[in-house]
Amino acid sequence: MSASKRERDQARKRYEKWQARQVIRQRKHRRNTIIGSVAGVIVVAAVVVAMVLANHSDEKKETKESLAAAMSEASMSASFASEEAVESASAAAASQASEEAEESAAASPSASSTGEVPDKSVAQNRTWTGKLKLGQGTLGLQLDGKDAPQAVANFVTLAKKNFFNDTNCHRLTTSGIYVLQCGDPTGTGTGGPGYTWGPIENAPTNNVYPAGTLAMARTGNDGNSMGSQFFIVYKDSTIPSDSAGGYTVFGKITSGLDTVTQIAAKGVEPTNGTPGTDGTPAETVTIKGVTVK
Repeated sequence: MSASKRERDQARKRYEKWQARQVIRQRKHRRNTIIGSVAGVIVVAAVVVAMVLANHSDEKKETKESLAAAMSEASMSASFASEEAVESASAAAASQASEEAEESAAASPSASSTGEVPDKSVAQNRTWTGKLKLGQGTLGLQLDGKDAPQAVANFVTLAKKNFFNDTNCHRLTTSGIYVLQCGDPTGTGTGGPGYTWGPIENAPTNNVYPAGTLAMARTGNDGNSMGSQFFIVYKDSTIPSDSAGGYTVFGKITSGLDTVTQIAAKGVEPTNGTPGTDGTPAETVTIKGVTVK
């Protein structure tokens, strides 16, 4: 096996592991939200019951006893409900993971989206131009509204809403696959615009993404998981397809790519003191603004 092929295989494995970690983080976040909501509803209901008992009691002693009993029962109920919510969320996560494992080898999914996804007609079936301003310099953009209408409609809409302004590019890879990933408002790799969309558009059939490519990031093996995150290829890269296919190419960098190359040259932040090739850029990269026309 050549050194180049080994590097690509290692990069692909690192990329898949990273995507898996993001899925786990998102599930934990959803589970905690469910638990907090259930417990909060039960406590509010218990307080209302206690107030009703207090208002209808004729004697102060009976009121105090009724209130104390109601609050005690509410406390026990909230605790029990929280435990049930944890078990229920864990069971749901396990079931979902099982279903995903069974479907991982399926063909590319059909068109699907969730939330208020911009209509692809926004892309106007034409070529767009624009600028992506980073703290380190400005990149010229060309967007392909004909071959990737949904991706371009999405990017244009978010840009006009200043969605990308003051967000950090959270991921840089410097071996095998050479990309700078941006577009997450949380800067963690798990954020998005509040909706997801698909399917994949305009993916290269040979898995080769030339330097300057603009493409949409997504969850592994899920062609309907695209949102706002995108990546800039700063050096020719072969990125293997998965069961969902390749990655949506929606444009290219027409100028300023050397700015990204210089960012990449500074590497990524070490993990536990160990240098790596895939992680947060060592130099903070902030999008100052995006303009399109």
